[in-house]
Amino acid sequence: MGEGWGEAGLRALRGAIHAQDGVALLAALRRGPVREVLQLADDGVAGAAAQGLPGAAEMAALFLGALQERGFRGDEELADRLRAATGDATIPLLRPLAVDLEMLAMLLEGDPAESGGRIDLSTGECWPAFTDELGPGPEAEGDDDPERWLYVPALGSRAGYQDMELFIEEVEDAALADRLRIAIGGRGAFRRFKDVLAGDERSWSRYHRFRDERQRGRARAWLAEESYCPHITFFVESSSGSYPSGPV
Repeated sequence: MGEGWGEAGLRALRGAIHAQDGVALLAALRRGPVREVLQLADDGVAGAAAQGLPGAAEMAALFLGALQERGFRGDEELADRLRAATGDATIPLLRPLAVDLEMLAMLLEGDPAESGGRIDLSTGECWPAFTDELGPGPEAEGDDDPERWLYVPALGSRAGYQDMELFIEEVEDAALADRLRIAIGGRGAFRRFKDVLAGDERSWSRYHRFRDERQRGRARAWLAEESYCPHITFFVESSSGSYPSGPV
């Protein structure tokens, strides 16, 4: 594995995920440390492993070890999914939902006074609460129907603050870590923290990957508590071309 994720490597990884291309995903994952992209890429690895794509079982084992070592919220749900994909455990009894974890995280971690929202269970689309006032939206289609909508509460910024604290513990530059600890004291902590990090491009990129991983994990764990899991379809190469792996 490489020493770190460069912009080209991340573009290749995100491109493979967006294209739902299992072959390209496995190739892209060799360009950086998997520990930094477990939540981002694990669903695709599970899909590739479930289809028996060459190299997928080894990548799944690598992901499992990294998930068990890291232990973020949501990592255990991912580990269960990988075990099921490789035949080492039963499939978790969760309903697949084609939801964008990044969008869900935005709803979950917004200001409780003005955020939150709901998920359209027929499409997986996330609707912020403020769209109710713009219409047409959930209000126009019966937002009280529990078979159609899943309410998403706004839980506030506490988890995001903990992300900053945990990231500081991983900063190897002692002087930078000290500046960041000072920055997160008191009101305006998020802005000051980002201002300090902005002067160190490498640490800035690492923080965003770290934060995004933790946010996706929290969104995944919340979904599991509601009896859902992200649905994803990946394509693998057969002798006659590409075919869909189906939901995993």
